[in-house]
Amino acid sequence: MASPGAAGSIRLDKLLWYLRFARSRSIAQAMVAAGHIRLDGRRVTRASVAVHAGATLVLPVGERIEVIRLLSLPLRRGPAPEAQACYARLDGGVPAPSGAASS
Repeated sequence: MASPGAAGSIRLDKLLWYLRFARSRSIAQAMVAAGHIRLDGRRVTRASVAVHAGATLVLPVGERIEVIRLLSLPLRRGPAPEAQACYARLDGGVPAPSGAASS
């Protein structure tokens, strides 16, 4: 349940699950706890942090780093097109840095 002061917000782990960046809420909690997520430029390690519409998230998705702006809060974990309508990508999916340079 959300606290009274958190109207218009959602827990970060729930958001990642609703937006289909994590297959389960426990995986989303592990991503956050490992320090892989940035919220408005700050590293976040608590899955319970409140996220509002307009927030910017930086998160790893497979081999890429995604930067997204939250346009609206999702109401449920619906189909992918419904989830994708809640955010806008701010980059083209920048590849994660690798140790080996290609020639």
